[in-house]
Amino acid sequence: MEFITHLRSREEGQALVEYALILSLIAVVCIGALTLLGGNVNNILNQIAGAL
Repeated sequence: MEFITHLRSREEGQALVEYALILSLIAVVCIGALTLLGGNVNNILNQIAGAL
């Protein structure tokens, strides 16, 4: 029983999970931003190419 209470009091794994959640949230936001802005950037580059 003491072993289980010792494992529950450790926080190393908890910090690792928090870092993984933060990293995944940042990745999702970056993918969303690139998806939304990708079409606009493509249109602007096509307009520039057409003007040249």
